[in-house]
Amino acid sequence: MKNLILAAAIGWAAACVAETPVKPNVLVIYIDDMGWAQPSCYGGKLAPTPHIDAVARQGIRFTNGYVSAPVCGPSRIGLMTGRYQQHTGHDANATPKQIGNGMDLREVTFAQRMKAVGYTTGIVGKWHLGAGKEFLPASRGFDFSYGTVGNPADYQDGTRFYRGLELVNDPPGFPVTAPVYRDEAIRFIETNQKNPWFLYLALNSVHGPVVASEAMLKRFDQLPKNEQAYAAMITEADDVIGDVLAEITKLNLDENTLIFLLSDNGGASPLAEMGGLSGKKWLVWEGGIRVSWMAAWKGHIPAGRVSDEPVIQLDILPTALAAAGVESQPEWKLDGVDILPLLEGRVEKLEPRTLYWRFGVQYAVRQGDWKIVKAGVNLPPMLINLAKNPEEDSDLTAQYPEKKSELQSKWDQWNATMPPPRWTDYRWNNKESAK
Repeated sequence: MKNLILAAAIGWAAACVAETPVKPNVLVIYIDDMGWAQPSCYGGKLAPTPHIDAVARQGIRFTNGYVSAPVCGPSRIGLMTGRYQQHTGHDANATPKQIGNGMDLREVTFAQRMKAVGYTTGIVGKWHLGAGKEFLPASRGFDFSYGTVGNPADYQDGTRFYRGLELVNDPPGFPVTAPVYRDEAIRFIETNQKNPWFLYLALNSVHGPVVASEAMLKRFDQLPKNEQAYAAMITEADDVIGDVLAEITKLNLDENTLIFLLSDNGGASPLAEMGGLSGKKWLVWEGGIRVSWMAAWKGHIPAGRVSDEPVIQLDILPTALAAAGVESQPEWKLDGVDILPLLEGRVEKLEPRTLYWRFGVQYAVRQGDWKIVKAGVNLPPMLINLAKNPEEDSDLTAQYPEKKSELQSKWDQWNATMPPPRWTDYRWNNKESAK
């Protein structure tokens, strides 16, 4: 009888284990300063991006994918917290001299959320959220961390790279970083393949300085020098992404890895391909905040889909938690939403919502196809219908004053809940007419 009871108990336990969903690995690839239309799958022509395209082909590609800021640091705050960066007044990048202006220490990070539910956490690449030890990734929930403190050109030899809590010397081949990040990312995945992991792969490409390895440059020696370097940098980053994804497949982890791939803001270089969008980095026109945005998860996200539903990088954290079987709690005050039902094809649309941007004196609001945008201190807010006028060159204020008033009221109410920017960035003023 005891044996029968024991056998029954073991069988019940095994059934419970079998029914418990396996936590997927989560890979977030953040490319720096890539234009919305730079990848070939968005129409880019300058350089082929077969591995980025493969993510879109194997999953879903968004034509209205956003980030919450037109610049690096604030965008990364939103990604790391699932909350608008304005909650802590982090509207603009901190400079190397502003060592105390990192991500507010009261914020709970993506890594801390994942670590709390059993994940091993890693970052490889650009941080840009504080240079003091208390701000570095190893102090913010990352078990493994290696990369640049911020933009490499902003720091000196011996202060550019972190490993854990230590600042370390530049790696061989610097200022080219993509191949180094490939090796570090693959090592992290190999080491942690038996347990669920979260990896944030934050490439320095295609932010300046525009550099690539000699071998990669030779692949584009038919182009003019300026185009050659930029095209080579794009392709080198794409190759690194391909190598990391190949490692995931080699380890038979592709059916258990949820992948997000996007840019941190709009294109900065004159060579950035924007697909006709107005503006670029530093501006809240579409060219500054709309980015290449895609997700894949073999066996869960149907392949080859394209969606025009607006999504934002704030959604990635709650979605990753949902995939891990964790429900976001109201007290966390996340601004992003779980888009897993949309990714998996269980719904075609998200619940209606309003998206907000504030970059110092600039601001924007999007609700459905409607947007108001004030892209400079001396520019009046404009009312745009993005479905009819993605170029944002036709102000509909006179035709639809009530819609303009409605969106302006929403902005005013939202902004009233946020503290002012903690410091000033002159760049949110000086290009108010640039489009």
